[in-house]
Amino acid sequence: MGERRKWHERLKVTLWTLIVPPTVWAGHFLFSYLWAAISCAKDGRFAKFPMLFTVGTVIALGLIVLSGWVAWKQQRTVGDPPPHEQGTEVDRLRFLAKSTLLLAGLSFVSVLFSALPVVFIGDCR
Repeated sequence: MGERRKWHERLKVTLWTLIVPPTVWAGHFLFSYLWAAISCAKDGRFAKFPMLFTVGTVIALGLIVLSGWVAWKQQRTVGDPPPHEQGTEVDRLRFLAKSTLLLAGLSFVSVLFSALPVVFIGDCR
């Protein structure tokens, strides 16, 4: 039971995990513009309920939330109190985790803002 509960502790935040939230946002942004271009070319307007766009947005938000949650758990790792003069492994982990958490928040808001035009604009004029 303890192993199943602490799977996030086996994950280590690295520079690769730092770029996950902005990459998901960039992929969603590209997907949004491609979806809008294709739907406008076909029908001249957006669909009444854009199911594909909604699913893509929910998946992107889910990936960003998952990345932020793992980073939040990692940045709470117990370590030395400030000032961090030695630069230990735990300090680096907490720094990367905090940076990933902040980027996840920014990317979450960015995905919401890139999804807003579909909500407010009904046609392709």
